[in-house]
Order: sequence, then structure tokens, then C-alpha cells
Amino acid sequence: MSTEKVSFCLNWQATPYHIPVYLAQLKGYFKEENVDVSILEPSNPSDVTELIGSGKIDMGLKAMVHTLAAKARGFPVTSVGSLLDEPFTGILYLEGSGVTDDFKSLKGKRIGYVGEFGKIQVDELTKHYGMSPDDYTAVRCGMNVAKYIIEGKIDAGIGIECIQQVELEEYLKESGRSASEAKMLRIDELAELGCCCFCTILYICNDTFLKENPEKVRRIMKALKKSTDYMLSNPKEAWDLYCDFKPQMTSKLNGKMFERCFAYFSDSLYNVHRDWRKVNAYGKRLDILPADYEPNYSNEYLSWEEPTEVADPLEAQKLIGKIQEECKACGGYRRLDANVVGASA
Repeated sequence: MSTEKVSFCLNWQATPYHIPVYLAQLKGYFKEENVDVSILEPSNPSDVTELIGSGKIDMGLKAMVHTLAAKARGFPVTSVGSLLDEPFTGILYLEGSGVTDDFKSLKGKRIGYVGEFGKIQVDELTKHYGMSPDDYTAVRCGMNVAKYIIEGKIDAGIGIECIQQVELEEYLKESGRSASEAKMLRIDELAELGCCCFCTILYICNDTFLKENPEKVRRIMKALKKSTDYMLSNPKEAWDLYCDFKPQMTSKLNGKMFERCFAYFSDSLYNVHRDWRKVNAYGKRLDILPADYEPNYSNEYLSWEEPTEVADPLEAQKLIGKIQEECKACGGYRRLDANVVGASA
């Protein structure tokens, strides 16, 4: 049997930042664009690029570093847009755990990681700081990094600021402690990358599906742009709609995560050329990409005007950091005004 449905696999179980995908379905934007999309949740997040690259799934979501590595390993996928831009990513820990803001304090510690590339990143950092991979114990946690830290199974672990760090902060508050005890050693700063973009969450396609269905992909991306515009303009209404459809989203924790994700949503959905260049170079530094590797992304399936990149991405990240601190303290939906940092020439 054949179907006209487009299969779309999330990068893990439904979470607050998946809201634009579900809203495109709930608000009827896919239907308006005459596409039928089946949204799937993976049982193992590590399988996503393989499932899409092998053609078993048409489209989905994955972080930039995984998208680059997937094609280098023979799984033909291409990014056709961005969902979540540059979420702060790093090694999370609780104050008093023996881990400090000195990377070398991780010596002898148990460090959790989600998947293969997390361990590769930490291994590379140990060399950068005069240590070796034998100086710590790696523990694969999947998406349960915060849970493992709370349970004392690991001393620190890789996560993103708007998801796992929020989990730790809410745990601390419920325990009568200060949320500020949840700390992060940002990987972009440790590795002197000048960006957090290796964990940008992307819309990716199987290359054969993309070649055979370019107009269908354009219509899907147009529907996702509509849902993103709606969410950014009406965050509370959008969140209520998502929670009504996905009751597991109604927790206080998920509401906090959505507030913290809000600053990172891409309003244009465009792949950022500068970020791809940086992560492509970082992948070569990590030895997961060959020296002659070319980034596997395209913006040709986005039919609206491409924005100009900000002139000073480091200043933009500094300002987003301040916004996130305000959000942590007061809640609400906050985003950076791109005009504050200006556009590149």
C-alpha cells in the first residue's frame, strides 16, 4: 500500500519546543497547504537521522552537529530550515557537587551525555584542558541527564539551558533551594567556538524525498512558518492550544520550559550560513567530518525573504543570556530585538 502522507519524526518525545510542528497540524496550516503530515515520536532519539537518511521517514528534526555527521556517515539528509536557534548548551551541574566553573574540576567525575557526539565533545575538551578521556567516567543518559544529576547517578551532564537546566532549577526550588545553584559550563565558551549553534534544532529531509517532492517540502515549510508566526504573536494562546492537545504539556515545568525556549525559536526558519560554517569546522576539529566536507543545508525551500545575519553574534548571545536571566526570575515570553545588535554588512 502507498500513502500520500508525509512522515515527520521529532528528535525525541513531544516537548515544549515542538509546538510549531503540532500547531501547523492543529491550526490547519498543513491542510491549507494541501499536505498531509503524520507526526511521529521516536522511541530512541539516536535513531532519527538513520531513519530519515535510510528513507523510512521523510522528514524530521535533529541538531546541526548530528545532521552534518549523518550525511558524512552515509545517511543522506539535508536541512531545509531551523526550528530552535543556538540554545545555550553545556555541562550542567549543581553547586556543591564538587564541580566548579573550572573545567578541570570534572577530573574523576561522572559526566552524563545524551548520545555519541556529546562524549566526543567532552573527550575533545579534556585534551584542550590538558586532561584525557580517561580522567572522567562517561555515562550515557539519553534524555535523562537532569534526572540522573538529581538522583546522584552522575556529577554533571550535557544539556540545554531551556530544557534540562530548567528541570534542575525547578527541582531546586521544590527542595527549598535557590534555582541559581543550577550551573552550566557552556561548551561554546569552553571550546572557544564563538557560538552555541551546534545544537540548533533543524528541519531535515531525506535527500531522495526532497529531490522527488520539492514543492511539497516548500508547502510544508510554509505551513511551519505560519505556525511559528502564530506562536510568536500569541504565545499564551498557542501554549494553551498545545496543552489541550497534549495534556502532558500542562505541567508547571513544561510551561517554564516553553517560556525559556521562546527566545530561541527561529522566526525566519532560515539556515544561518555563518553558523553552518562554524559547526562544519567544529565537526572537522572533532574528527567526525572529513577535511573536504561541504555542509548539507539549503534555504531554497523557504519562499519568503531571507533576513540579514546579525553583525555581532556574540553580543546577541550575551543579550539573550540577560533575557533568559530575566525570564528565570520573572517568567513571561521574551525575545531579543534583532535591531539592538544590528545586521551584518
